[in-house]
Amino acid sequence: MLLSLSIKNYALIESLETDFSNQFSVITGETGAGKSILLGALGLVLGKRADLTSLKDKEQKCIIEAQFAVSNYNLQSFFEDNDMDYEDKTIIRREILPSGKSRAFVNDSPVNLQELQELGEMLLDIHSQHQTQELAEENYQIDILDAVANNSESVNSYKKALTDFKSTQKELKQLISEKEALVKEYEYNSFLLNELLAANLIDGEQEALEQELEQLSNVEFIKENFERILAFANEEQVGALVNLKEIKIALQKIAGFS
Repeated sequence: MLLSLSIKNYALIESLETDFSNQFSVITGETGAGKSILLGALGLVLGKRADLTSLKDKEQKCIIEAQFAVSNYNLQSFFEDNDMDYEDKTIIRREILPSGKSRAFVNDSPVNLQELQELGEMLLDIHSQHQTQELAEENYQIDILDAVANNSESVNSYKKALTDFKSTQKELKQLISEKEALVKEYEYNSFLLNELLAANLIDGEQEALEQELEQLSNVEFIKENFERILAFANEEQVGALVNLKEIKIALQKIAGFS
């Protein structure tokens, strides 16, 4: 809940401090009275980008400070995760320097713009006549219903169950994938086994087949030597001893293919 707002050197405002009660507060005024300036200052202190046009006096820095009561917002974990100092009454300060640079602090600890924006989304919603930041979002509507119905325990239980379900579902998909891979491997190995059984292999058959393959691969060489042997056997001019010697040499060449 917004407790107070302090503005210095912003737009048309030189210095302004406003306290808000813990009840319902209403700010009214004619067009141009400065209502939008207050909203703009709130936007800056919660992380909106700024430039030098925001400064009333371009030679002085702009300082906007807002105090929030956050004890009921369950923000302790957010502060711890972002290394911020938690206080039930948190003060956020935004400074815009004449150089154009901007600085932000939460309880006097410097923070970056992204952290400030994330915190601002949890602290305040700004709704204008033609602009609604979250009311039209389904998730936000469900969050409001859960908060009103005090469903935090049921929601946490559901989130845990959903996480467990997704984890189990992931494991199931992994197991199904592994099963499909094993089935494919089994079918391939079964195919190879059936091929081997259909081949009716005999012990020692591989050596005989390799020898036959070698003979077939050298059939021309064997044929050529047999033709030489027949030629020497029918040769009568050089003498029988010479022919027998040549036949012996030819037979030795093809002896390894027998």
